[in-house]
Amino acid sequence: MDVLKQLFEQHFHRPPGRVQPLQGQLGGSGRNIVRLEADQQSAIGILYDVREENVAFLEFSRHFRRNGLAVPEIYAEDLSRGAYLEEDLGDTTLFEFLSQNRKGNEIAPPVIDAYRQVVDELPRFQVEAGRDLNYEVCYPRSSFDRQSIAWDLNYFKYYFLRLAGVPFNEQLLEDDFGRLTKFLLTAKCDYFLYRDFQSRNIMLRDGRPFFVDYQGGRRGALQYDIASLLYDAKADLPPQLRQQLLTHYLDRLAGFIDLDRDAFLRHYYAYVYTRLMQALGAYGFRGLYERKTHFLQSVPYALNNLRWLLQNVELPIELPALMDAFKSMVAEEKWQCQPAAAENLVVRIASFSFHRGGPPQDDSGHGGGFVFDARGLPNPGREDRFKPLTGKDAPVSDYLQQQESVRQYLVHVLALVEGSLNNYQSRGFKNLMVSFGCTGGQHRSVFLAEQVAQRLRGRKGVEVVLRHFALEKLGK
Repeated sequence: MDVLKQLFEQHFHRPPGRVQPLQGQLGGSGRNIVRLEADQQSAIGILYDVREENVAFLEFSRHFRRNGLAVPEIYAEDLSRGAYLEEDLGDTTLFEFLSQNRKGNEIAPPVIDAYRQVVDELPRFQVEAGRDLNYEVCYPRSSFDRQSIAWDLNYFKYYFLRLAGVPFNEQLLEDDFGRLTKFLLTAKCDYFLYRDFQSRNIMLRDGRPFFVDYQGGRRGALQYDIASLLYDAKADLPPQLRQQLLTHYLDRLAGFIDLDRDAFLRHYYAYVYTRLMQALGAYGFRGLYERKTHFLQSVPYALNNLRWLLQNVELPIELPALMDAFKSMVAEEKWQCQPAAAENLVVRIASFSFHRGGPPQDDSGHGGGFVFDARGLPNPGREDRFKPLTGKDAPVSDYLQQQESVRQYLVHVLALVEGSLNNYQSRGFKNLMVSFGCTGGQHRSVFLAEQVAQRLRGRKGVEVVLRHFALEKLGK
């Protein structure tokens, strides 16, 4: 983290007082993401060791900002150490805004307005800013070409179909993949393809959308990105709203190009299927292969989209083996259970002192959870400089984060807690309690409780309640 602190001080002319890990650093991207703060100033720091992706993101960000698009400002960078500092866009993604403002298929008007704003901006990325973009920095390919499509289709075949046990004839499926690829490439493919244009990559600040995670962008067809947004699995947009937003997009797109709507729609649903296969491949790789089971929560939603397509869409090409595989997938009972039964899981996280009161009691009536003993970790309370502080204060937090034993402890705790959390959600449980104790309940236990709470906040279907019992008694 030292390089990010140096970049922060270089830009803001003061050191950060607080460094806070953000959710996602242990997720699917491999990036280490933190928020650095000093007084009223803050920035997001990124550590990532794939230089080519970093170069693409930085180059694209500066190009998009020159074209007036709402992407984060790049404050500082050190590519030799895989680090850069960017504008802090807050904590609210479009997905979280949607999740907080819907009841089933009833979606609040402000959310629909936010989606319309997002759709308004998409052609500006694809057409306007895409005209003079430096495609030489694209990684791993400069275009969504035959090779890119093959990677995605094989990703789906090997990491979803194979690992999920879906039956298929390999040669016949490969024949279908060849026909599908040939058809996809008959669409005009000379626009900027954002690649991962979905609700978690769009931030909302003061009611305005900002866009992130476009480092995988390349040349491609217009249809792919709008398909990514409207068939984003866990966003679970109702079909009627998807159609309204598609029409809105086409109306907006017509202001940028001479649009043949029939030609666009002829290819559109083939790209929808392709994007769904890419997403299912990712869920299979992360969930079935890497055993990160929370990724599997998206599978039933993706299959709902697939079921709708099978019932309502007829492609202009024949893909019999692929369609048979899709039908087997949507008929498989093990994917029928939606995780929605656990939409309101409350995770109560607490810190306490073993010498003053002991572990808090579970008053939910559920009875269960974890009590972790932090007394085996390095104790900041033994040093005079830390005695008046708590685990919420930056000096204590920085000290503990620098201890290898603390980092390893936190990794193991998160693995245990997230494993139970996923299980509780799938079984419809409503409460999970996670408590951390140390000698005085002031430093180590508070720090650990804060870290776990930060990791779980913003997760769909999870409400985090955080209390520091010893600090409350001390009036801190």
